[in-house]
This record gives sequence, C-alpha cells and structure tokens, in this order.
Amino acid sequence: MNFPTQPVDVGRPIAAAPFSICTLVTRHADYIAMVESFLSRGFTPECAEFLYLDNTNRNNWDAFQGIRRFLSLARGTYVIICHQDIRLLTDDVATLQERLAALDTQDPDWALAGNAGATEGGSLVARISDPHGDDQRRGSFPTRVLSLDENFLIIRRDALVSVSAGLRGFHLYGTDMCLQARCAGRSAWVIDFHLRHLSAGRVDGSFHQAQQALEKHYDTALKLPGKIRTTCTKLSLGGSGWRRWLARRRMARRMMREN
Repeated sequence: MNFPTQPVDVGRPIAAAPFSICTLVTRHADYIAMVESFLSRGFTPECAEFLYLDNTNRNNWDAFQGIRRFLSLARGTYVIICHQDIRLLTDDVATLQERLAALDTQDPDWALAGNAGATEGGSLVARISDPHGDDQRRGSFPTRVLSLDENFLIIRRDALVSVSAGLRGFHLYGTDMCLQARCAGRSAWVIDFHLRHLSAGRVDGSFHQAQQALEKHYDTALKLPGKIRTTCTKLSLGGSGWRRWLARRRMARRMMREN
C-alpha cells in the first residue's frame, strides 16, 4: 500500500460504492491494520472505497479541513469518518447495512450515526470495546443523541451535513456535526455496531481550547436577531413568547384583510 501526500483510496470501484471509509493517517501500520480489518468483514472494493489524508510527517490536515475534503471526494452513499486505530470485530458490512436500513425506517431524516454519544438529557450511549472496557452496552439501540464520539462517524451523504467553517483542530467535530444536523432539521443516532477502539481518548490542553472555540462559535451563531425583514414580510425569531404571539396576531389580521 502506497502513501502519497494526496488523498487516495484502496480499491476504488468503478461505480459509486455504498461506503466511503475516510481516515486521517499519522501511522502507516495502524492504518493498514484498520483497512485489513474492514476488508475481512466484507468491506471489499465492490461495496467500499478507502480514502485517507496523510499526516505522517506533519499535520497537513486538521479534522475539520479533512472532513470537508473527504466529503468533496467521497462517492459513497454513506461516508464513514473513522480513526486509524479502530478494528472491526464480528459485526460486518451486512450488519451495518441492516442497522442503517432500520434507521431509515425509524427516522427518514437522520443524518449521522455512530457507536457512542450522549442524549439531550446527558445520558451516555455506547456500543464499543476500548481500554475502558470490552463489549460495552450502554443504553438501548438505536438512540437519538445530541453528540457523537469521533472514533466512528457515519454521515449520510445526501443529508448535506458538514462541519462548521472557522473551527479547527482534532476534537469535537462529531458534536459540531450533530449540531449542524439539528439546525438543518435532521438527527443523529447511536446504533448497535460493535468495534474495538484501541485508544482511551485524551483530554489535554488542545481539547479544552477546542471546547472553548466550539462554545464561542455557537454562542455567536445562535444569537437570533429577533426580527428579520424580507422583501415581502417581517419574521419574528427568538425573543419572548409574548413577542411571537403579537407577531402571529399581526399575521392573522393581515391574512384576513387579504382574503
């Protein structure tokens, strides 16, 4: 397997594949072992393409830049953003297809799925083996969540959800994408797809900086102006329920006059 500096794939199929498996690579041996574990569980060139960005010598790409690049290149129905140190266990491509088909039935507007995250109420949900414990089952599956862990993220490409412009680094992009999906009226879920993550995760100075940047970004982005003037109406966004009630009353009177 060669590792040029540009994005490449292993076994790109002629036609679009169901899955595009995308990874930022810092260690060749880890990535090769990851790809081999996918191949052994049925993610062959007939149904999957493997894309990576090379960070072995230096960080040419952070996670946010990398995801935007992957989404522009990927041809899969589902784009999997995953760490180089995950290994598939017994669950295979048929298992994943079955889980995603069930999700299509339960919530046709879903955008993201993963193996670990947290609900809006703050409950943790996970189906994973990692240094914190083997064969973990926390919660029921599938469960709708407000954040997803970054070790294994599935993006439904036709949902057109990406990461926020202006954010950088290697942390919390899963949460950012979940929030972007929510703003677009879509959802994120933890599903029952068991794999092993070799890392326990790391919370360091860069993580805290990423958290502050994410919080600042959404503090700014979600400040609603209250009123928006369009070419044909005035919209009332945010503010008190009293203000919205008055706006609805004005709209109702206007509709009565026009009818």
